[in-house]
Amino acid sequence: MLPSSLGFPAAVVLIIGGAIACFAGYRFFRAVLAIYGFILGALMASSMMGVNNSIGMIVAALVGGVVGAVILVLAYFVGIALVGAGLGALIAHQVWYWVRPGDPPALIVIAAALVGAVLAMVVQRYVIIVGTAFGGAWTMIVGLMNAMSTRGITRLSSPTEVWILYPQAAPGERWAPLAWLALGLIGVAVQLGYTGPRRK
Repeated sequence: MLPSSLGFPAAVVLIIGGAIACFAGYRFFRAVLAIYGFILGALMASSMMGVNNSIGMIVAALVGGVVGAVILVLAYFVGIALVGAGLGALIAHQVWYWVRPGDPPALIVIAAALVGAVLAMVVQRYVIIVGTAFGGAWTMIVGLMNAMSTRGITRLSSPTEVWILYPQAAPGERWAPLAWLALGLIGVAVQLGYTGPRRK
C-alpha cells in the first residue's frame, strides 16, 4: 500500500510494466523479472507499515522493491519457475471464477502452480513468452482498474486513506477476463513474431 496521492502514478507504472512484459517479455526477461520483483517486494514491505505512516510506507516500498528486484534477477532460473507457477495459479483462479465465482481451494491453486513451475523448466522459451504475455496483460488490466478507481471512475477505492493494489478486477467486471485473454493472445503473437528471440 502507498499514500493515496501516489495511487495514480503507481497504477501507471503497473500499466507500463505490464505492457513491457506483455509485448516484449522474452526479449527483456531480466528487466521483467526486476519489474515484478520490485512490485512484489514493494507490496510486501509497504504492507507492514501502519496506514498513518506515509513516509514509512514509501521508504519500505522502495527498499522492499529494490530487494525484490535483486532477488528475482539473481535467481534467474527460480524466476522462470516462478513465472510458470504464477501463470498456473492465475489460470486456476480464472477458470475457477468462470465456473463458480469465488476463490478456488488452496490445493487446486498449489497443484496448478507446481504444474506451471515444472512446465516452465521443461519448455522455458514458450513458457516465458506465454507467461510474460498473460502476466503482463493482467498487470495492465490491474493497473487500468486501479487508475480508474483513483480517479473515482470505478468503485475499487480503499476504505482507508491509503492506496491498496487490488490484484483482481472489481466484482461484476465480467469484461476483465475476456480483455485479459485477448491481450495475452496478442502479446504471445507479438513476441513470437517480432520481439521474441531472433532466429538464426
